[in-house]
Amino acid sequence: MSSCYLSVVIPAYNEARRLPESLATLNDYLTGRPYTWEVIVANDGSEDGTEAVVKEFGSVHGGFHVHTFLHLGKGAAVKQGMLAASGDYRFLCDADLSMPIELLDRLLPSDAPVADVVIGSREATGARRIGEPLGRRFMGRVFNVFTRLMATPGIADTQCGFKVFTAQAANTLFPLQTLDGFAFDAEVLFLARKRGLKVAEVGIDWHYRSESKVRPIRDGWRTFRDLVLIRWRWISGKYG
Repeated sequence: MSSCYLSVVIPAYNEARRLPESLATLNDYLTGRPYTWEVIVANDGSEDGTEAVVKEFGSVHGGFHVHTFLHLGKGAAVKQGMLAASGDYRFLCDADLSMPIELLDRLLPSDAPVADVVIGSREATGARRIGEPLGRRFMGRVFNVFTRLMATPGIADTQCGFKVFTAQAANTLFPLQTLDGFAFDAEVLFLARKRGLKVAEVGIDWHYRSESKVRPIRDGWRTFRDLVLIRWRWISGKYG
């Protein structure tokens, strides 16, 4: 076991405006927890001062770090952030905190099912979607159907941005990840199943944020293409 219990990994691209509030919320919550922790902002080549915002916050509040990489996409930022983390458990967390941070305990061993990967799910028992437009909900359901058919049967919600990996699971899966875009979630969970790791879903409250960077039509097409790539890479032995 490492000296750090929980690593919070936040992928960020041009999040200078939203991060101060989110980092403050995380700090208020984590400083009251009975374990050691770190927060890593995986800066995906932002051009708006995201790096400076995190450094300024970290200079006042310990435990906050920024790792800056070339702008390749959310998947690439998550991969590099997860591999830079040192925690026994590694919590993937969206910068907008659309899941109330108080629900984090549901994903950690104290409350969560025993699993290598625990997913915050918008479809599992007890989940609530708050403020989501019907059109966005419909597009999400269509995407989930394709994802389950092509990569992750039995997993109801691969795309929710809140997931906890054990250190062993993270160090096994993320070196194998090849996708830099939004379909990285499906790829990582697909590989988790193929590697015999246990995946569990836990219902959460999820608040729709109108400033989401996801564009359902554009990103939906790219993700469908990437789902085909996942299957092809597995069949052709590209994952090793």
